[in-house]
Amino acid sequence: MKKRLTTIFTVLFITCNLVLASTFAASTKQFSDVPSSKYYAGAVYELAERNIIGGYPDGTFKPGNTITRGQAAAIITKMINLDTSNVKNPGFEDVTTSNGYYKSIAAMAEHGIISGYGDGRYGPNDPIKRGQMASILVKAFDLPRYNISGHDMVNPFKDVIPYYYLRSHADNILILYKFGIVGGTAPDKFSPNAFITRGQAAKMLKATEDLKPPMVTIGPAEIDLEEIEWIEDEKIDSSVFHGILVKGQELISGKTEDKIQIVPLKEGTGTLIVRGLKANKTVNKKYYVHIKKENGELIPTLEEKDTSHATPVELSVFDESRNRSSQDVEKITLYTMDDKHVSSSLTFEDCQYSYSVCFDIKQQGQFIATVYFKDGEEVRYGIEAKPNQTSFNYDIKVVKEQLSDLIDMGGKYSIGKHTIRTKNADQMVTVTRDPGTNLFRATASGQKEGIVDIDFEHKITEKSCDGTDCYKIVWLGFYI
Repeated sequence: MKKRLTTIFTVLFITCNLVLASTFAASTKQFSDVPSSKYYAGAVYELAERNIIGGYPDGTFKPGNTITRGQAAAIITKMINLDTSNVKNPGFEDVTTSNGYYKSIAAMAEHGIISGYGDGRYGPNDPIKRGQMASILVKAFDLPRYNISGHDMVNPFKDVIPYYYLRSHADNILILYKFGIVGGTAPDKFSPNAFITRGQAAKMLKATEDLKPPMVTIGPAEIDLEEIEWIEDEKIDSSVFHGILVKGQELISGKTEDKIQIVPLKEGTGTLIVRGLKANKTVNKKYYVHIKKENGELIPTLEEKDTSHATPVELSVFDESRNRSSQDVEKITLYTMDDKHVSSSLTFEDCQYSYSVCFDIKQQGQFIATVYFKDGEEVRYGIEAKPNQTSFNYDIKVVKEQLSDLIDMGGKYSIGKHTIRTKNADQMVTVTRDPGTNLFRATASGQKEGIVDIDFEHKITEKSCDGTDCYKIVWLGFYI
């Protein structure tokens, strides 16, 4: 399946128009207390020209005054063109329908942008804090919900403490900081509980609008799912795109369904795994995410693929008794289980500190890899490569061929006679026991595969304590 994601065109076109208007349209609004030298002057005059913010009757803007939570709702609602014509009452006890900010507050609450204090109040007349404003801007402008533990997130602020198990204002402050939208009140201080001023608010609003990265959002229906539960943005090239799962109502769409944000970074191809529900059944989907530049913009395209990539296989070759490591491997051959040739000399490399050798399996199936050592010895390994619905890598299982083994139950136990319970066990393995001991010897017969169970006449019971509790361990036998 190929799905064209065109949302980005609309976002970028609007943004470009706003920038051009700012560049070429001289503002007719002038405030006596906002000289052009102030860092927020450009933003103040741009937003005033668009009738998003206004001044006072005396010709001032009062940039140092605080801004209330109600005023912030009204300004942001205008800026993102949120429909306030038919809103649902959010039920805040301190926001009646006669409140001048009612429609803006109701619209933003309905879209999951604001939620109030948690005690039934919104506080429309309370000055808004810097941390609160950060969270509102991230949700209102639908910025990428980067996780604090990844995506190169940096935290220079000692007073911004994120919680890895719970999203908070801290996460959103760091998202704004990542995109250069905000800085601190000092190099190591953000002051999240300080009240934001009108000048600062104008600057933050305009910066968020200008610096929001190009991005597309995908809902469940767009990839034939009813619900999205989990994603993994595995990468062929780790710097092509970021994939982010957004929970619940954090998107401006207002729907409760989870959605995926795709942030293109450069041209190339990456991979995306999605797990979701359809008809109450778990469904896994695998996609290539192609990022191409068209008309100067990075455009993502999803292509559903039921395929697997070359996957590393690790063979443990370390043998302390022989002082042998991966440095002693001369070559490795690979055949299928039905003796079809795959490679007479695999390309391999040392891994795990020379304890192992690694190479790539490029197809599914069952294989026999033979490792040839410089001393002339050969060791065989069985390998199974199966498609994995939650990864573009194969699911790999490796078993080292071992024709014989010793099982020593120790001399202090009285296990009595032993019984081989498995029928036709001799077709799989020959089991013998040294007379008068609990030492068993097993040799593979090679006729068939399976599991052989051996029971003891007397069970072995042993007590084990860890300092706080004691446990009883019981052995009834063993299996090969």
